[in-house]
Amino acid sequence: MSTDGAALRSRHTPLIERYRERLPFAAEDPLVTLQEGSTPLVHAPVLSQMLETSVYLKLEGANPTGSFKDRGMTCAVSAAARDGAKAVICASTGNTAASAAAYAARAGITCAVIVPEGKIAQGKMAQTLMHGARVISLKGNFDQALELVRELTDTHQIVLVNSINEYRIEGQKTAAFELDEDLGGELELLCIPVGNAGNITSYWRGFKELGAAPRLFGFQAEGAAPIVLGHVVEHPETIASAIRIGNPVRKEDAVNAMVESRGAIRAVSDAEILDAYRLLASREGMFCEPASAASVAGLLRYGADGASQVVCVLTGRGLKDPETAIANHDGVVIQCVAERGPIEEAVLGEL
Repeated sequence: MSTDGAALRSRHTPLIERYRERLPFAAEDPLVTLQEGSTPLVHAPVLSQMLETSVYLKLEGANPTGSFKDRGMTCAVSAAARDGAKAVICASTGNTAASAAAYAARAGITCAVIVPEGKIAQGKMAQTLMHGARVISLKGNFDQALELVRELTDTHQIVLVNSINEYRIEGQKTAAFELDEDLGGELELLCIPVGNAGNITSYWRGFKELGAAPRLFGFQAEGAAPIVLGHVVEHPETIASAIRIGNPVRKEDAVNAMVESRGAIRAVSDAEILDAYRLLASREGMFCEPASAASVAGLLRYGADGASQVVCVLTGRGLKDPETAIANHDGVVIQCVAERGPIEEAVLGEL
């Protein structure tokens, strides 16, 4: 099977192919692609009215495995395959594992992932297992998992595909290119969740390459906010599992992005994240995973600071974490017998 997605090229240009002149790949390099990138930018009328400014949502959950990680993973795995690698490895809270497993499967190479035991959402675990990755469940947290992965890749011929890998950052910067194109260079403020801090680093790299300078507002969960607090969080805790990280590998890059863009990195509570999570689904029609909602939670808490053109990045789709959705929804399930009268009452009761 071809790994380059050529059959659908006329309908969707793979990310590396679209931006090859800005990425570290030669014309003859083979690509490992699942048709990632070119994700929708959708106007958010409810948020726009609430904040009295123009708010858009960048739907990164529209990527093939359901998160922004695919942007970086197509580059990291393409480079690994080009260089003859037989295996890739990552530590993960879920999305990196799912993405690495999918792209490794596409490339025909082995993938191993180390995940914190009991700390990965079931949707992400299901993806990782179905793609055939070797999953190691660690009695520890993400930061410990990443430390072990780095030690392994120092002594074995395995390619690390976490965001410390420069190809990941290169791939993820392409989202900034898309925003600049879609908004005609008029973006003033970008709101983005911050976990391991690779994504905020990537966006700023992309904007700098274009000569653009929107402010970047990053948001961490209060229980996992090492950049905000200024120190490592030994036992990070938050409902937003994708950003449950206490020692981000890109923290210095993230702080540089914050300073250079005249932005900020702030904290939001789990309650605020869940409020934004429900609002996005019930009023904007956008079902994202909880960590994604941190960008909107931060915008609602701290405001747009005078910006007239704002984008909130929704990093992953809601079906990544069905358990949190079931436990925190605003919907109602009505038990009903199979008779017209009760069914009619149930359907029409509040119309």
